[in-house]
Amino acid sequence: MSAEIRKEIQLEIAHVLFIDIVGYSKLSINEQRAAVDELNEVVRASEQFQKAEAAARLIKIPTGDGMALVFYTSPEAPAQSAVEMSRALKEHPRLQLRMGIHSGPVSGVVDVNERANLAGAGLNIAERVMDCGDAGHILLSKHVAEDLEEYERWRPLLHDLGSCEVKHGMRVSVVNLHDDQIGNAKPPRKFETVYKRRMRLRWAAMAAALLALAAIAAGAVMFSRNRVQSTLVAPEKSIAVLPFENLSEEKANEFFADGVQDEILTGLSRVADLKVISRTSVMQYKTRAKRNLREIGAALGVVHVLEGTVQRAGGRVRVSAQLIDARTDSHLWAERYDRDVADVFGIESELAGKIVAQLQAKISPSEKAAIEQKPTTDLVAHDLYIQAKTLIATSAFSTPARESLTEAVSLLNQTIEHDPAFALAYYQLAQAHDQFYFGGADHTPARLALADAAIQSLTRLRPNSGEVHLALAKHLYWGYLDYDHARQELKLAQKSLPNDPLSFEILGFIDRRQSRWTESTKNLERAIELDPRNAGFLKQLADSYVCLRQYADAERVLDRTIAVDPKDSNMRAYRADIELDWHADPHPLGSTIGAIIAEDSREAQNIAELWLKVSLCQRDFDGATRALAAMPIAGCYEDWIPFPRTSCEGVVAQMRGDKAAARAAFTSARNEAAKLIADQPDYAEAFCVLGMADAALGNKEDAIREVRRATELMPVSKNAIEGALLIRYLAVVYAWTGEKNLACEQLTTAAKLPGFLSYGELRLHPYWDPLRGDPRFDKIVASLAPK
Repeated sequence: MSAEIRKEIQLEIAHVLFIDIVGYSKLSINEQRAAVDELNEVVRASEQFQKAEAAARLIKIPTGDGMALVFYTSPEAPAQSAVEMSRALKEHPRLQLRMGIHSGPVSGVVDVNERANLAGAGLNIAERVMDCGDAGHILLSKHVAEDLEEYERWRPLLHDLGSCEVKHGMRVSVVNLHDDQIGNAKPPRKFETVYKRRMRLRWAAMAAALLALAAIAAGAVMFSRNRVQSTLVAPEKSIAVLPFENLSEEKANEFFADGVQDEILTGLSRVADLKVISRTSVMQYKTRAKRNLREIGAALGVVHVLEGTVQRAGGRVRVSAQLIDARTDSHLWAERYDRDVADVFGIESELAGKIVAQLQAKISPSEKAAIEQKPTTDLVAHDLYIQAKTLIATSAFSTPARESLTEAVSLLNQTIEHDPAFALAYYQLAQAHDQFYFGGADHTPARLALADAAIQSLTRLRPNSGEVHLALAKHLYWGYLDYDHARQELKLAQKSLPNDPLSFEILGFIDRRQSRWTESTKNLERAIELDPRNAGFLKQLADSYVCLRQYADAERVLDRTIAVDPKDSNMRAYRADIELDWHADPHPLGSTIGAIIAEDSREAQNIAELWLKVSLCQRDFDGATRALAAMPIAGCYEDWIPFPRTSCEGVVAQMRGDKAAARAAFTSARNEAAKLIADQPDYAEAFCVLGMADAALGNKEDAIREVRRATELMPVSKNAIEGALLIRYLAVVYAWTGEKNLACEQLTTAAKLPGFLSYGELRLHPYWDPLRGDPRFDKIVASLAPK
């Protein structure tokens, strides 16, 4: 999309058709290209596509395994285009498509590669509606179906399916568009399972008590020395504020209900005399079906649970809340408010104050003032803020982090347009920009400056607040690796945000980077105590145990993580990967990846990096090629080094013996890394990527100089984890360039440091093939063997 188009579309309602090639990741690269070419042919043959394109009222966005067509003509355009394509597919039997349609706001943005693009709810919801379907389905959001119902000719084609759970726990109402000639009349698999799930509920309830007992038994084994601590008796003044149920007729008020719960939780969390469970853990109980409050209290380590409902109609709002003793499931107190919607923040403050009194918690004047402070007076701004906050929380350790963070930034910018004095919106905006920078998605001074600007606005609005100190701490750590000043800010933040797990998590990260492993573990455990079902926190603790090569402890933590979400493909694959690292056994990882893909082929992109790793270790080059095809276009993190996708392609081609393909891929990777270094001359990770590419290309002196430069920029004394990684890659570069003595010297050092270097990697990974048979290398491998 051109800059002119982007300027024109600041925020506009568009009609989006999202198209996906089903089974794309299972195809070979040549088959994928052929499928995309065939899709383009079908799309361009659509009369609606041609009309909109001729009128310059259409934008086409390729997505790798499909595309999004954004129409600026009429709500009928994407539906009519989908119908035309469905008919045309009869002549293309090998091309299996699914389609999703939604009308909603989109706006022009500049993505992290400085290219013009589109973003907004219109695109996101269309994609999520599409994700509910299978091959042949044309699915519409309820909003689009209601628009089409105004036209008599569409009515016979519209078949309501109900609601479907999609990303971030959100539910969308979906309508199937089909008749005898077009679409797919069969209900999607996601809907077919609903009835079966209901039939199993009775059996599940009978098994729940046994499962709870098993969990307690497992916990008794898990939480011993140097492991996640679980308090046998929860503190009396402890509470979890569960998601409030939205009773409003308009389901668009879902975020409004979430906002009520969020503000009550935020207010209570400021009271130091209370233990308050963080939002990430309690939001997992958003589905209200048969909540077992005793089990929830035990799982979260609290005595009390707050439940509630929110009903908004016109200018009125009704909020009901009840405080429950989770040990006995007895009701302690209940309140109901029926007021003008503009007074909703007053209701939240009153509720929080009454709960503090009920729990007999001590509260200081400053804590009381913080609870009573309204976050904003703009309800629309608050809804946008809650959506963005949810995206940021779930993106911290997710695979599609770039997508979620981009959407969150867009929502927060809209929030600030509605209310420029909304201080907490700037706090979340700083978090999003810092995560972009630290995660490597946009490691540029410009992104850091955006975070800095957001913190300045926050400081202006709420000077010396806990949020200011916590935002500064994260910024100093993520942006500048200024550990000492970050520690000072964290101590200040903890005084007014005593229940915020992020302050303990960040402190644990800083400890880890400074080789203070015992202190790091304690701080991560404290963060988990406040957020016990946060898979990201648990995964970070497992990372620490892997670096310490305490693999049994890592497995136990990952078992707990998987118990939180048994469908989490990342954690299932990571758990199986432990056996590869620990015992040089690739089979558990290989079989786990096969099972995940068999269950849902779309999960391939989330586990592509581990799929590639195990394929290389097994010399399964067909598997490696398929893993590459599934890999996100952004690239492949190898441990914590952000290698571009082309670098991974080069490794696969190199190990396959395809010298031409390897050279082309590594040349491209080298160019990408060189561009990063030109913009950021102190970016150690980019020097590592550049050196690896040069080593593969035969540029020996350049390669050695570049990775040595990386180790100088990021020594172990500055960053214990990445410093050790860079020493490992320096050993790889020496091995690839024929310097076996130097390779073994560096490898000896790396093997003595905590880090991700493992016995399994040295035994199996092709990286180390040049050193095989060397007695010194064999001795290093033996030093890491399981004892």
